[in-house]
Amino acid sequence: MAKKLYIKTYGCQMNVYDSERMADILSPLGYELTSSPEEADLAILNTCHIREKAEQKMYSDLGRLKDHRKNQDGKKEPMIIAVGGCVAQAEGAEIMRQAPFVDMVFGPQTYHRLPEMIARATRAADKKTGKGRGVVETDFPMESKFDALPQTEISRAAAFLTVQEGCDKFCSYCVVPYTRGAEFSRPVREILEEARHLVQLGTKEITLLGQNVNAYHGEALNGSGEWGLGRLARELGEIQGLERIRYITSHPSDMTEELIEAHRDVPQLMPYLHLPIQAGSNRVLEAMNRKHTRESYLAIMERLREARPDIALASDFIVGFPGETDAEFRETLDIVEKVRYAQAYSFKYSIRPGTPAGVMENQVPEAVKAERLQELQALLNQHQHEFNTQTINKTVRVLLERKGRLEGQLMGRSPYMQSVAVFAPERLLGQIVDVEIKEAHPNSIAGTILTTEIASAA
Repeated sequence: MAKKLYIKTYGCQMNVYDSERMADILSPLGYELTSSPEEADLAILNTCHIREKAEQKMYSDLGRLKDHRKNQDGKKEPMIIAVGGCVAQAEGAEIMRQAPFVDMVFGPQTYHRLPEMIARATRAADKKTGKGRGVVETDFPMESKFDALPQTEISRAAAFLTVQEGCDKFCSYCVVPYTRGAEFSRPVREILEEARHLVQLGTKEITLLGQNVNAYHGEALNGSGEWGLGRLARELGEIQGLERIRYITSHPSDMTEELIEAHRDVPQLMPYLHLPIQAGSNRVLEAMNRKHTRESYLAIMERLREARPDIALASDFIVGFPGETDAEFRETLDIVEKVRYAQAYSFKYSIRPGTPAGVMENQVPEAVKAERLQELQALLNQHQHEFNTQTINKTVRVLLERKGRLEGQLMGRSPYMQSVAVFAPERLLGQIVDVEIKEAHPNSIAGTILTTEIASAA
């Protein structure tokens, strides 16, 4: 009888990728995914330390899992409860102290050891004591976790492929260098092999992942020297059947001319770039240790638009960083007006223990942060809606990825990462089709598939 695996994923696309790999690793052990924590034999919370109140959400979910396990008294082996990801890496000992019923704690660099950890947990003390089994794996291993990963056998029209992990930037507000470790890039050969395998399974779009993905510097195909992300994108563009290439998340300091030129020359590289600036004030950027200025960032925007005039831009923003004045916040709004982002993510600054910004003076009051965030998001939402409205009556290529909420509705993504809704036969799932856009909403667009596309799929 198959065992049931429940995974709750918090935060970034790297965590989404990691959760998928965990499911792949555990599949040979007989684990099948379930969306119901109540029936799980193994429940994993794959945590993120970036989002606000990450720890509180995790402990709340852990309490619910504990209650679910109490209701499994009839089971020969009640649920194993595990915490993975960045919060686990940073606060493993504290998790075991506050939630002693947790069985396993492991960092993002060690999930390839899950079979071994489960075996150790299974051999541990009797579950009736209510005490967890105390398996903790939060050291950074000497070996690469990628060496132990199986290639997925699940067909996905759009797939993630991690090419780089870790961060050497040490932004003063961020815990990623402490939870993901130093920058590591996979060899080009491994990436191309995995990409070809995904395409054979039906993948049409691959998103390259990394904490600082454009810092990629993997070993070249011939073993001599290194390739950057631009060179890698060109090689991926030669794979027959791979129709779309994306990458996230990037740092302005690593936006090379080679990569900008790839946006001009590689048709599979989608005209969309998520390039976080975080703030518009040079003083705040320096305090954040971002290693770029507003001027250098705007120069990159100009070069990108020269190379690819139709490119859509996205960003991240933090408001209320320690010491941020009203005038400095206005500089952030000015950047938004100058760039006019198609999409953006914005957050109030929140203290992350162990980071330099957490002990800075002049912490901004919560009420001020909330007011600034509301004003910033109103402007960002206005620009996003305007960008979506510009697509009305235009024809865009859409990769249909999943069913929508309505009967007969399919959902997909435009080249510019817009969410697109259409009414179409289910047989078109996984296909790239031409859609004439009829409606624009704040967070999505909707349209009609051209009749020639439907007929060709019949």
